[in-house]
Amino acid sequence: MTGRLVHTGQVVIDLVMQVPALPPVGGDVLALSTVEYVGGGFNVMAAAARAGATVVYAGGHGTGARGDRVRAELAAEGVTISQPATASIDTGVCVVLLDNTGERTFVTGSGAETAVGDPLPELDASDIGYVSGYSLVVPEKAEQVLAMQGGTLLVDPGPLVADIAPDIWARTLARTAVLSCNDREAQLLTGQSDPQAAASALAETVPAAAVVVVRTGAGGCVVAQNGTVQVVPSISVEVLDTNGAGDAHCGWFAAELLRGTDVLEAARRANIAAAIAVTRSGPATAPTRSEVDAKAL
Repeated sequence: MTGRLVHTGQVVIDLVMQVPALPPVGGDVLALSTVEYVGGGFNVMAAAARAGATVVYAGGHGTGARGDRVRAELAAEGVTISQPATASIDTGVCVVLLDNTGERTFVTGSGAETAVGDPLPELDASDIGYVSGYSLVVPEKAEQVLAMQGGTLLVDPGPLVADIAPDIWARTLARTAVLSCNDREAQLLTGQSDPQAAASALAETVPAAAVVVVRTGAGGCVVAQNGTVQVVPSISVEVLDTNGAGDAHCGWFAAELLRGTDVLEAARRANIAAAIAVTRSGPATAPTRSEVDAKAL
């Protein structure tokens, strides 16, 4: 493995509340459990690090108890931090409502992770720069990310895909080597409800050599590359918590590409990693390489 995964997005504290159902407007529900985790971009980086990648966090982190926790848990995963802490602002919080189907709904209160600090590090030719849609909806942060030189970009637009300014999105796509999104996001981007049709449409928006991955949950993912669209199935598991599954997929997929793994095999192994992750409670539940190896035989 020669390159690094350089994550330019956001690490936050996830406040995960398991609820019987989402509350109605103006209503209230009693949470069945409430747990705090380090989440957001941490999930992708932890997944890639557990897969054996060298990982750098180039995003913001705050001054305060939440920032301290972020730094400690990144260090525990072996992730290097390239930016200094932002003075006078702590790391933000994301409230995650997890219903009894395993689906999750987010409310994010931003903090230092969205701050624009020192210039982002220049990527080496063999590096993959991870770009989050959460960065692209903050104009100053988006400009900083798009000014980053070198390497290749893996772009994950995330739930806020519809809020990204069209000009920023177009400039991002022009530099994208890998576009990874779930089927909901793919439909928002293309109007296509069929993941294969959506992947094909998305492939028309990125450079010819780019790879498009549409994650389909239990179905695995769809991969579009070089004019072809292929379904890559996953393994069957009992779902406990889908929070962080897409992050586990992205982190593992990036790590496999850094190892030189073929795109379809990288997608298959990322499917396995995401499937293992949803059998566990919490956002950063990506498996280790040995766990994926055992299922990939």
